Amino acid sequence: MSIWFKPYTANDIQFMLKNNMCEAIGIEITEVTPGSVKGRMPVDHRTVQPAGILHGGASVALAETLGSVASNLIVDHSKYICVGLDINANHIRPASSGFVYAEATPIHIGKKTHVWSIEIKNEAGKLVCISRLTMAVVEIEK
Repeated sequence: MSIWFKPYTANDIQFMLKNNMCEAIGIEITEVTPGSVKGRMPVDHRTVQPAGILHGGASVALAETLGSVASNLIVDHSKYICVGLDINANHIRPASSGFVYAEATPIHIGKKTHVWSIEIKNEAGKLVCISRLTMAVVEIEK
C-alpha cells in the first residue's frame, strides 16, 4: 500500500528540482516506490570539498531534498506544505567520484510532523552518510 496522497512517478515531481539548489548541484529523483523516494547526486566539482571528497553539506542537501519531497507527496497541497524542522547527519565514509544514491524512508508520519531516515550510499552500495530529517506539516492560511 502506498503512503502518498496520490500516485506519483519520478517524472511527475522533477519540477520540484528546477531553478533551485537541487538543479545547481545535480540532484535527481530516480524513483518513487510505494514507501520511499530515491535519488542520486553526482560527486563532482559542484559537490566536493577542497580535499576532493564529497562535501558533508552536499550530503545533507541531498538528504533534506529527498525527505522534503517525500513529505510533500504525502499531504494535500491545497491544505498543507511541509518544511524542514531539524536534520542531522553522520558521515560514514568518503566518496570521491561517480554518483551517490539515496533513499528516504519514513520513521513517523503524523498529522503535524514527519520523520525520515535517509541513507546515502556510494556506487558500490556502501553507506556514505545516514541522516534523520524531521519535517513540519504546516497548514496553508487562506
